[in-house]
Amino acid sequence: MKKIFTILGMVAISAFSNAQIVINEVYGGGGNSGATLINDFIELKNIGSSSVTLTNATIQYASAAGTFNQYHTLPTITLTPGQTYLIQEAAGTGGTAALPTPNFIATTITNFDGTTNTNVGLAMAAAAGKVVLASNATQVTAATSTNVLDFVGYGTTASQYEGTAPAAAPSATNSTARISGDTNSNVNDFAAGAPTPQATGTVLAVSDLNKSKSSFIKNTFVKNEEIIFGSDVKEVKVYNMFGQIVKSAAVKGNASLNVAELPKGNYIVTGMVNNQPVSQKILKD
Repeated sequence: MKKIFTILGMVAISAFSNAQIVINEVYGGGGNSGATLINDFIELKNIGSSSVTLTNATIQYASAAGTFNQYHTLPTITLTPGQTYLIQEAAGTGGTAALPTPNFIATTITNFDGTTNTNVGLAMAAAAGKVVLASNATQVTAATSTNVLDFVGYGTTASQYEGTAPAAAPSATNSTARISGDTNSNVNDFAAGAPTPQATGTVLAVSDLNKSKSSFIKNTFVKNEEIIFGSDVKEVKVYNMFGQIVKSAAVKGNASLNVAELPKGNYIVTGMVNNQPVSQKILKD
């Protein structure tokens, strides 16, 4: 019997997340040999469906195998859905290009042990480390600490992370950036690529977003156990309703993805179209 997929409608990319502000991109290669950007940066983003305000939140940093030993406090910020918030961190001695005008420049860094920190911004390691967005200035000890809003362990040697493995390792020329909402899995939610720092207000136009979504899955009713895509889609992931990835791929426009091996049930297909996240819910009948 042929399996039929019924489209249940578009869903937000944050289908498996708590609507919230998360760490969207981390870059620690600023000013390193081979880098173009002068500064490290951390980018936050509201991936939820309503405005969110942070008060007294902190960004805390630890080396790959170390404890969280330093932080800086953020001003009170409110982000509407889709908005980003660019934080400029420490500068290196190399690089040729400044960041786009940041929303916040970290100047005062505090050490948890009370010693003086003279850095202007967090000096993050390029290849591996740990960054946390916390609700207060209490020192974070684990990804599950009660004050953790979002936690990213990046690079193969990171000792702590969300999920089963750390996010992809960045470098002097690559950041590690969120690609699939927030499933509380650093290894699945992030990928390495060219840095794309964006400040508050740089939100995809509604017309462009609708265009990306409308071309994501071409056929309204997917037949013959294949999903047909209307445009080039990177980082295609098929999730079951437990938030587990059951298939992944990259496809070209008008190409198909065979899902014959998947059992009956609801699924969410996500991907990146024109560097923007899109998502659609389907039912395998």
